Amino acid sequence: MNKITFIGAGSMAEAMMAGMVSNSMLESSHIWVTNRTNDTKLKALKDSYRINTTYDLHDLLADAEVVILAMKPKDAAVALKQIKGHLTENMLLVSVLAGISIDTIQALIEKPIAIVRAMPNTSAAVGQSATAMATNEHVTSKQLRMATAIFQTIGQTTIVKEQQLDAVTGLSGSGPAYIYYLVEAMEKSAVEIGLEKEMAKELIVQTLLGAASMLKQSSKEPRQMRREVTSPGGTTEAGIHVLEQHGVQEAFVKCIQEATSQSKRLGMLLTEEIKGSAEYSQM
Repeated sequence: MNKITFIGAGSMAEAMMAGMVSNSMLESSHIWVTNRTNDTKLKALKDSYRINTTYDLHDLLADAEVVILAMKPKDAAVALKQIKGHLTENMLLVSVLAGISIDTIQALIEKPIAIVRAMPNTSAAVGQSATAMATNEHVTSKQLRMATAIFQTIGQTTIVKEQQLDAVTGLSGSGPAYIYYLVEAMEKSAVEIGLEKEMAKELIVQTLLGAASMLKQSSKEPRQMRREVTSPGGTTEAGIHVLEQHGVQEAFVKCIQEATSQSKRLGMLLTEEIKGSAEYSQM
């Protein structure tokens, strides 16, 4: 890969830069980044990763093989209007903009171009993201391999249909927060039953890591694995019985369904706002 350009320099962009550099995917000198006005952030990124920063759009986008859209979604219309004259049809656009469809991006740049829309999650910061990707018809097999390679530097990737990305957002996009919520409850209970908080956190985190590894390595269904460690009359059965009494499993199902619905609602609102601002800017 000759050159990758980031439009936007937030936490997800930085996680991706860090992943590419630490995994030696390409030389840091081949990574370029800009943002709206935050010179301090650009300097920090340049010092940390030895990448290139600039506000000159020609230098930023000339000969870029991949352009990653990582600005705030509300800034997308203005940013795409500014850069569209520098985009060429042989580039690959990779969007991590939550709620903004491929069709909306295509309409804003007003030219046929390969677009990959991706939904990573915050675990990208430690190289453990679960990233789903959808593509338009212009993406070649080579470009899809490039996009996959980029996101594999921050975790694992899955190819989905674009209409499934709202479900991905509700499941794995918001998923880390659900786990943190569970850990909050486990920590609270640990203190109440007489364990020190730091000791409890170590036990909880290792328990989660162990269970995740078991799920990943085993061909068994989660239900079967749960039953195998739930002895009749034992401690696990007693605990599971309380969870069932309180409808915890049903609550998680509704939680993910509602997060998915909210993703759809926010996406529709954001698309309308972007279309409105784009139309206003052309008047």
